[in-house]
Amino acid sequence: MAKAAMIPIENGNLLAGLRQFLRQVLARPEIAAVLVPCQLPMKAMVMPTLVSDPERLSAANPLAPAFPLNAARMVSRLTRKEAGGTIVAVLRACEIRAFIELVKLRQARWEELIIVGIDCLGAYTNKDFFRIGDEDVEAFTGRFVQSALDGRDGEVDGVVLAPACQVCTDPIPNGADLVIGLLGADTGRALPVAAATEKGASLLEQLDLPGGKMPEAREAAMTDWVNRRRSKREAMGEATRSLTDSLEKLTAYLATCINCYNCRVACPVCYCRECVFVTDVFDHEPCQYLGWAGRKGAVKMPTDTVFYHLTRLAHMGTACVGCGQCANACPNDIPLAELFITASAPLQEAFDYHPGRSLDEKPPLAEFREEEFEEVVGIK
Repeated sequence: MAKAAMIPIENGNLLAGLRQFLRQVLARPEIAAVLVPCQLPMKAMVMPTLVSDPERLSAANPLAPAFPLNAARMVSRLTRKEAGGTIVAVLRACEIRAFIELVKLRQARWEELIIVGIDCLGAYTNKDFFRIGDEDVEAFTGRFVQSALDGRDGEVDGVVLAPACQVCTDPIPNGADLVIGLLGADTGRALPVAAATEKGASLLEQLDLPGGKMPEAREAAMTDWVNRRRSKREAMGEATRSLTDSLEKLTAYLATCINCYNCRVACPVCYCRECVFVTDVFDHEPCQYLGWAGRKGAVKMPTDTVFYHLTRLAHMGTACVGCGQCANACPNDIPLAELFITASAPLQEAFDYHPGRSLDEKPPLAEFREEEFEEVVGIK
C-alpha cells in the first residue's frame, strides 16, 4: 500500500473518530458528498445516506450491524453518468465486490468515486436489527463491535449475525481505495487507514492525520476470522445440499415463495432493466391454469416459483457475492442466501472466478476460452 495513517480515537469512541475522519474527507474541495450509512432520526434504523453537509455526519454509523440493502446499487445510480463532483462511498466488503461486478457490466463508473472500506464485522437481518427496539443505536453499535472483536461473533442479547454474514470468508474490503482496519487493531486508541490505490493515497496525503501502519496482529486476526467462518460455511453447504438435492426437495424448500420477486430487486448484481418474469411471457391464460389443474388434479398458485429461482441461480451463479440480501428481502423467510451461496460456490470454482476480485477479470459468460472445459465441448 502506498501510504498509511492513523485515525485518532478518543475515549474509545470509534464512531466519533470515524465521523471526524469523514468530516476531514468532506472538507476537501474536490469531494462533493459522502455516501455513508446514517442513523435515521425518525426510527431505529441505519440507511445509506448521501451527505454534503459535514454537520450531518454526526449521524454517520458505518459500524452498525444494520444492512437493509446492498449499497452497490445506490453507488451505481450515483456514478453511471457524470455527476459533476467526486463522491466518497463507505462500503462493506460485499458491497465493493458487487460494485466491481456492476462496473464490468457497464452499470456503474469509477471515475468520480473514491471507495472507503472498513473491515466488515457482519450484520443482522432486518427483522433481528429491529428487535433492539428503542435502545440507542449508537450504544448498541458499541456493544456489537465489542462482541465481534472479542471473538463472540457480534452476538448481543441473543441476536446473532445474518446467515450470510456468519459464513462470510471475505470480510476485508479488497478493491477499496482506502482501507480502515479493525481486525488486529488497538481500537481504543486509533484506527489504521491505508491507501490501496493512487487515488486513495492522494486523498490520504491531504488529510491531517498522524502517520502509521496496519498492525502486525492484523494477519493473524484475519486468518482466525476466516477459518471460523469457513467451517460454518462448510456445515451450511452440507445442510443446504441435503435439503435441495432433488427436484422434490427443492420444491419443498421454495414452497412458501409467493413470486413477489423481492429477492431479484434486492440482489445488487441482478441488473436487467426488464426481467422476463415480469413480462407477459409468464402471464398465462386462464385456460392454461385450468388445463394444468385438470391434468394434475391440483396446481399450486402462484405457478413458476421453482422455475423462477432456478433461472435466478443460472443467471446469478457466477456473480453472487454472498451478501444475503435475497434472504433479507424475503417476506416468508425462505433461506435463499444459503441456497445461492451453496449453489454458486462450485460454479465459481469451476470457472476460477471470484466475483468482485478484480476489474480485469471478465465475467465467465462474457467470453469464450477455447481451453476451458475441454472434456465437455470435445475440443482437443
